[in-house]
Amino acid sequence: MDINEILRHVDHTLLTQGATWDEIRQICDDAVRYQTASVCIPPGYVKQAAEYLDGRVPVCTVIGFPNGYMTTKTKEFETRDAIENGASEIDMVINIGWLKDGKYDLILDEIRALKDICGTKVLKVIIETCLLTREEKIKMCQIVTESGADYIKTSTGFAGAGATFEDVELFSRHIGPDVKIKAAGGIASLEDAERFLELGAERLGTSRIIKLVRNEEASGY
Repeated sequence: MDINEILRHVDHTLLTQGATWDEIRQICDDAVRYQTASVCIPPGYVKQAAEYLDGRVPVCTVIGFPNGYMTTKTKEFETRDAIENGASEIDMVINIGWLKDGKYDLILDEIRALKDICGTKVLKVIIETCLLTREEKIKMCQIVTESGADYIKTSTGFAGAGATFEDVELFSRHIGPDVKIKAAGGIASLEDAERFLELGAERLGTSRIIKLVRNEEASGY
C-alpha cells in the first residue's frame, strides 16, 4: 500500500498529559505536510489548533478521556464546548463499568446524546478493548451500530494495551454497514498500519506513523 494512502487514514495524535502548544503546533504542521485525516489533541488546545490550522486539517478531540466514567451531562458539556471551539471530530470513551454492569440502555442513550450534539460532525466511540471480554466487545458493536455513531474505536492507549488485529477482525464481523472502525494505540510499524487497514479499519490513531516515515525513533501512542 502506498505510504500516502496510509497517511490519509491517520488521526495524527498527541494526548499526553504534558503536551505543550509547541508540540501540538508541530503535529498540526506535520498533519498539513503529510495530509493526515485529522489531528487528535487534548480539548484544551482545540480552539488554538483550529484557529492555527484554519480548515487545512480537521481537528479531533477526546471526551470523557481516558477513563469514561464521567456523568453523561459532563460528557455532553465537553462535547458542546469542543465543537464550539472548532472540533470537527469527537472521540468519546464509554462508561466501561456500565457495560460490565449490563446497563446497556444507559450506554446507548449516552452515545445517542453525544451524537445529537455532534450532528453531522464525526463521533467515534472508544470501548477500550483490552478491558473487555469477547462478548462485551460484540455487545458494543451492536450498541454502537444502534446508536448512530460514525465509528467504533478500539482503545485510548492509556489502559495498558492498544489495538489488535483480532479486535479489528471481530469488529468487522459484528458492526453494521454504516459504522466504521478506528484502530488506535500501539500501532508500531507501517506494516502493522497497512494490516489494520486491510482488515477493515478506516482510521488509525497513532503518533508513530509520521515518525516512521521520517525514519525517526517511533515511540509513544
